[in-house]
Amino acid sequence: MSTEISTETKKEMKALGKKTFHMGGVHPEANKIAHNQCVEEFPLPDQAVVYMTQHLGAPSKPIVQKGDKVKVGQLIGEPSGFVSANIHSPISGTVNRVDMIADISGYKKPAIVIDREGDEWMEDIDTTPDIVSEIKLSKDEIIARMKDKGIVGLGGACFPTHIKYMLKPEQKCEYLIINSAECEPYISTDNRMAIEHAEECIIGIEAALIASGADQAIIGIEDNKPEATARLVEAAKGHPKIKVQPLRIKYPQGAEKQLIKAITGRSVPNGALPISVGCIVNNLTTTYAIYQAVQKNMPIVQTFTTVSGKSVPADKCRNFHLRLGTPIKAVMDAVGIPEDTGKIISGGPMMGKAITNLNAYAVKGMSSLLYLNEKEAKRGPVSNCIRCGKCVDACPMGLEPYRLHALSEALRLEDCEKEGIMNCIECGSCQFTCPANRPILDNVRVGKNKTGAMIRARAAQNQPK
Repeated sequence: MSTEISTETKKEMKALGKKTFHMGGVHPEANKIAHNQCVEEFPLPDQAVVYMTQHLGAPSKPIVQKGDKVKVGQLIGEPSGFVSANIHSPISGTVNRVDMIADISGYKKPAIVIDREGDEWMEDIDTTPDIVSEIKLSKDEIIARMKDKGIVGLGGACFPTHIKYMLKPEQKCEYLIINSAECEPYISTDNRMAIEHAEECIIGIEAALIASGADQAIIGIEDNKPEATARLVEAAKGHPKIKVQPLRIKYPQGAEKQLIKAITGRSVPNGALPISVGCIVNNLTTTYAIYQAVQKNMPIVQTFTTVSGKSVPADKCRNFHLRLGTPIKAVMDAVGIPEDTGKIISGGPMMGKAITNLNAYAVKGMSSLLYLNEKEAKRGPVSNCIRCGKCVDACPMGLEPYRLHALSEALRLEDCEKEGIMNCIECGSCQFTCPANRPILDNVRVGKNKTGAMIRARAAQNQPK
């Protein structure tokens, strides 16, 4: 694959200009160490542990039993609620057991254990590398295919994708926003996706345009990814409904509300969804999954993962394509664990989750495994809040984090609600910028969870019996 950017494309990119959101935000060090590392196929696991909780909402319900034979792409878990998703087998073999197995948090979750006996795929799945350009499915068929193939948002939240496209009669999507900002430090999967699979992503976006009924799709990408931007600009030629919009480097540029504001100038009201301002947002890697589902009949059975860290030698930082259910320990062993590792994060340093159980397994939304050294992992000494206002300036939602922190600590939940704690997007900008090293996000997150529980309990009490 040629990585040379033509003079014509450079001119087009320059003419596009750069946009950003204007309320709050911070500039953490990008640390895109693995940006130039091509995606490698990771070896298949001898045994896969497939969690039924790989998406937002209700866990999937296992539909296989011990001793059942399964193929790659075969349905093994069905949704147990409206917000839920199908789960498919990532390997072929025999179901060893259906059990409760600890995930990265250390809490046991329902899972299906499969012993691999080969790599036999379901017959109706196209596994060839050929790119299929012509979309033959209708709007309703595309949405149904998203649901059937277990497509979820691969930007972090893992929200079942088909639900976004199930619009009410009064709802209209004007803009399909594709999130390729990848503003979280270290992660490189979207960058590599654009460089290595731009054509497939563009076809996936065309399928999403049909499903949404939107007239235009806009790909937002930060300007520290020139090669990825050029590949997308080139691939979008001949697709008049799709345009690429470079963005200034700023965190959290990839948050839905901030991305919509930056690209369209529209503000999503507090408590509302993007469709309230005529937008649907999908991550770039999700559009690749949509392409695979619509054009290849392929469910999500693999994930793209960046393995990186400052203490990892640059040539060891990698981007992997690995099957779901692969042991995380195997991925880490392939790169090596630096001696000064103080913490391992699933995701990025701003919003990722610390892995407390290394004997866990890969899931759909595992975009990164990040090694933090002991210095990075250790928090600075906490001192009193000096009311400097840096957290207020940094908050992209216009909140007062120092106040929410104090109210949460005091469990003043009604005051938390009044001060808008439920509008917090948990981006961590407040904690990142605090000179006193206050655990602002930690307390706000706890306060938000407790306030949400209070609101739900109140609503349940007010329901007619």
